[in-house]
Amino acid sequence: MPEAATTPRMPPATLLQVRLAAAVCLLPLLLQLPLALGLGFGIGTVAVLAASWRQPLPAPIRWLLGGTALLAVAAVLPGVGRDTACALLAAMLALKPAETFTPRDGRSLVGFALFAPFATFLLDQGPLSLLLGLAGVLLALLALQQLAADEGGVPPSPLRQAAAGVLRLLGLGLPLALAAFWLFPRLPTPLWGLPQRNAAVPGLSDTMTPGSFFDLLLDDSPAARVEFIGPAPQPSQMYWRGPVLWDFDGRTWHQARDLLAQPPAPVQVSGPVWDYRIDLEPTEDRQLVALDVPLQLPQGARLGHDLTPQAEAPQYNVSRWRMRSAAAAAFEPVLPPALRARALALPTGYNPRTLALGRQWRREAGHDAQGRTDAAIAERALAMIRRDFAYTLNVPPARRDEVDDFLFDRRTGYCEHFSSAFVVLMRAAGVPARVVTGYAGAYRNPVGGYWLVRKSDAHAWAEVWLPGRGWVRVDPTAAVAPERVYDTLADRRPGRIAGFDGLAPMFDAADWLRRGWNDFVLGFNAQRQQALLKPLGLQKLGAAGLAALFAACALLALAWMIWRTTRGERTRDPLLRAWHALETRYRRRGLGRAPHEPAQTWAARVGADVPHAGAPLAELARRFADARYGAPTTPAALRALLRDLRRHRP
Repeated sequence: MPEAATTPRMPPATLLQVRLAAAVCLLPLLLQLPLALGLGFGIGTVAVLAASWRQPLPAPIRWLLGGTALLAVAAVLPGVGRDTACALLAAMLALKPAETFTPRDGRSLVGFALFAPFATFLLDQGPLSLLLGLAGVLLALLALQQLAADEGGVPPSPLRQAAAGVLRLLGLGLPLALAAFWLFPRLPTPLWGLPQRNAAVPGLSDTMTPGSFFDLLLDDSPAARVEFIGPAPQPSQMYWRGPVLWDFDGRTWHQARDLLAQPPAPVQVSGPVWDYRIDLEPTEDRQLVALDVPLQLPQGARLGHDLTPQAEAPQYNVSRWRMRSAAAAAFEPVLPPALRARALALPTGYNPRTLALGRQWRREAGHDAQGRTDAAIAERALAMIRRDFAYTLNVPPARRDEVDDFLFDRRTGYCEHFSSAFVVLMRAAGVPARVVTGYAGAYRNPVGGYWLVRKSDAHAWAEVWLPGRGWVRVDPTAAVAPERVYDTLADRRPGRIAGFDGLAPMFDAADWLRRGWNDFVLGFNAQRQQALLKPLGLQKLGAAGLAALFAACALLALAWMIWRTTRGERTRDPLLRAWHALETRYRRRGLGRAPHEPAQTWAARVGADVPHAGAPLAELARRFADARYGAPTTPAALRALLRDLRRHRP
């Protein structure tokens, strides 16, 4: 039997182009994975490319690398979720070049790599992901074009010409993409089947254990952007209220979820009312934040009894809310007995020294109906913190009696430790108290004129209930004397350590651009879609109407794509267009050319019927045939021929 033909390999230049396209497609996905996985897979991709540059890696090594990648994904992202699936895709794509050498393998790798930019959008829809994804798609199309040229034996085109052809292809699909963006009915939930991420999105939670804020405090990514309609409060007044925590099990504070469905407690306003728009980053849960104390939330959100702001649906995308807040002169001045008991409850068997200290303070202070003794106990605790306690992020893991350890032994910590211990001490002294989590402060971006709240602004404070005043905010962390602040966020931020503070204007501009992207693209919701159609007279168009309008526009876009791609060379070549226009002018005089008739034969026939036009037309036909089928024509001669063809009349 004849020996089977060996499958040809890709030329080295094509192999490099295919691998570069795959690497660029993979890059945006790696940037969205956890740091350990993204960095590991990136290094692994470079190592695989280097080791398999001339020949495939042996199968046992490929199996070993694949097993290692699976174990790494399972260790970092246990369970099933969107990020787990994306990490597995990245692992497989990182290993695929180890066996890619033939044109068939090259097409397989490029087609497989195109899944990576689209998978990236399941994790992030930012402008950087879009730009990197578009770069990957462009390189992938260039690589496929080169593979087709190699297979057909066509000499490679210059890069500029090849890129122009690919951009024309992308431009063909642009009308359909715009129709889908503007007209496709907006859905309240994601299209993918796994709405949850296995790796939690950093943010506020309905629980708090002392020490759980540490990673959040080191995260400088945005949590919210706020624009005030009118004057803005001072940054020291900007406490952004999130989950309120009532129930303590000795280690962890929990939100009172049953209070979320009850009507908001009454609030008497003191001072100005703040009106503002707040853009919240996605958290994939229902938690919102609002300037303390929130008075009014828009449709789609609600206030719990303790004024915890919550959305009615999980927030998978950037969301915008119009809110109103004000300082409270009296916040729930009458406390129901059930809530009073809940705000005094402490677990048995925990923190005995703290309980003893609180009871001692109560005996020493006594009781009065006006609540002066309760306020005095709270002030006594703050005075103790100012005198004896220090702020630091360098805190050992929590022990069983964490509050006792903090108040009597360690006396150092950060906001979670201060607020938790303060509330336990107040409850032990008979003062109703609870923990409030959220953010404190904000940074005004001078480029956009809005306020930026970062995740590192996460904070926990306390509220104590005083007769006649109701719930009063107390921030025990702020009571720490400045000379006792040993270790802050500024000391741990890499940018500050590296001396990059001078780049602040660049970061301000970048965040302003990201805000514009969120507003124009990610914030394009159903309400804005309806507003877009209102000038066209299409008001209150339902989902069925939107679907019909989208289908009509999509059909028009597809028809345009088909027309553009089927016109062929005859409509793209200016010389052919000029010749066909000349033929049309003769056809109107009844002297049209037959489809089978060569140009010079037709010119001779016309000359026999119309002698005065025969010689000029015959000369133009000769020059046209020479330019089309003869030796290469100089640009000057071609321009002259085009000019004469356009000017000639029968």
